Formats: sequence, structure tokens, C-alpha cells
Amino acid sequence: MTRSRAVGAFVGLACGDALGRPVEFLSPTAIRSKHGDVTTLLGNGTHGQPAGTVTDDTDMALCIAEKLVTTETFVPALVADRFIQWYETDPFDIGMLTATVLRRLSQGGSWDTVGIEEWAFLPEGQNAGNGSLMRCCPYALAFTDQPDSLTTVSRVSSAITHADPRCQWACVLLNFTLAGLLRGDDRPLERALDRTPTAPAELREAVLDVCAVLNGDRTRSELSLSNSGYVVTTLQAALFHGLTAETAEKAIVDAVMMGGDTDTIGAVTGAIAGARFGQQALPDRWVNGIPESNRIQTLAETLFDQEFGVDRSAREFVESGALSL
Repeated sequence: MTRSRAVGAFVGLACGDALGRPVEFLSPTAIRSKHGDVTTLLGNGTHGQPAGTVTDDTDMALCIAEKLVTTETFVPALVADRFIQWYETDPFDIGMLTATVLRRLSQGGSWDTVGIEEWAFLPEGQNAGNGSLMRCCPYALAFTDQPDSLTTVSRVSSAITHADPRCQWACVLLNFTLAGLLRGDDRPLERALDRTPTAPAELREAVLDVCAVLNGDRTRSELSLSNSGYVVTTLQAALFHGLTAETAEKAIVDAVMMGGDTDTIGAVTGAIAGARFGQQALPDRWVNGIPESNRIQTLAETLFDQEFGVDRSAREFVESGALSL
């Protein structure tokens, strides 16, 4: 079941991404008026792509997975180089901060400074998007039973483009939750919180609210779930849908029906639901409709089966204090 969950996490990310892509930026009312509940992979719509087309969410996760499998080590400079290669293919969907950072990196900027510089430049409200959260799932598969390494790679990889502490620690919290689901932990979200005592208070409070719902201490109506692209609310909503829904399909559909940043909320929820329910719980009509599915499955299996290390440069970057912004 654990291997199925690993594949489910990565394939689930792609399913949620592809399901949400055609209705990105629409309100829940507009989506329901035009499509009803979105339960099939739609063509055209936002970005005008064929049904089953994934976005930067899956593309960047694939960049990470492929680089890990090739090197068997997390080397942040090489991950950044792979991001640049992807950026230079002129993808149809890419976040503004990610595009700015990757443009500067392609012009010779350093992976360990550009993201931090861009974070320092942006005002509050524009500096903590979900662009690193959407892509971080492969690390949970590769470092499932290496908590210290999982913390390091999650934070450092985020900081390449999204250096805000909320972004760094959202990736850590998501990946610890995914790793717990892969292991079959009874309370993966609570264990993730136990491992991240220094995460920003706002982020921890948002996750604690989901724990309260899971424990029966709060109700869904007491959560003000939103999907604006802010990393804190994205993580909260994805955890809620992914951990409370009765099926993987319902989790992803309900997340997409929130409207707004539908590809990313679908992708993050899909990773959680896939890790929770396993590969077999994802609808065949989604999996078979995504051209990258076989490639993603193979990479997920390799990430789960192999042993991976962390390059010294990543550990030194954390030890330097550069990420304690």
C-alpha cells in the first residue's frame, strides 16, 4: 500500500493540476454555472490547452523528480539549472515571482541569493505565494524516512524562488504530512506539527485549525477557507480537503470547486489525497487522460525505492542562517 501511496501522491498532484487548469481564476459561481461540478478533464478554458494538460505545478515537480533521480542527491544548484531549462521552453503558465527569479538565474544570478533578494524587494501580500508548495511533493517520496534531510531540502528548494519563511515551512509541513501518509501514520498532520515547532505562527495556527476539525473540536463552517494563491491559505484548504474527504476524487473536485487558483489547490490537494488513498483511488479517466502519467508513475516509484542524499551546499546554506529571514 505504501508504494501505491507514493505513486498516488505524484499522480494525484498531476490529476488535480489538470482538473483545475481549465477553470483557473474563475469564481465558484462561474465554474458551477458553466460546468456544474468539474469531474472530468476539460479542454480549452483558461490557457486554451487540450484536456489533460498540466501546468507549471506538475512541470516543476517533474523537474525536481528528474534531477533527483539523475543525481541521487539533492543539489540545489542543479535543481535551479533544471528550472532554468524548463523556463527557457516558454511555458504557458508560470507565476510572476517564479518567472522573475528564473529570468535572473538564466542571466547568471546565483541560486542562493536571487530568491532572497526578490523576497526582500516585494511588499507584504506579494511575497508569500504558493509557487514552491505546489511542486515540493517529490521530496516527500525521496526522503520519507529522513526527517532532517526532508526539512533541509524542503526549505532550500523553496528558497530558490520563494524564500519567505511561510513558504519554506509550508513545504516542510506538507512534505512531513505526505511522508506520514506514506508510512501510514495515524495522525500525520499532528506529527508534522510536532516536527516543525519553529514554523511561523500564522502557518501553524492555520494547520492547527485543520487538526481541530479532524479531531472533532471544530466544524468546517468555522474555517474560513480561501484560495487566493497565498501559501498559508492554500496549505490549509488543501489539508482540509485532502484529509477530510471520503474519497480522493471528492477531495480534488471539492478543492477545484473553490475557484481562484484552481490548478494549484487541485495539485496540492491531489498529492495529499493520493498519498492518503493510494494510486488505485484516483479515477482512471483522469489518470489515462494525462499524457505524463506513465512518466510520473515511473519517477514516483524510483523516488520511493532509491536512497537519496543531500549535497553539502544545501546543508551549509541552512547552517549559514540565510533562510532565517
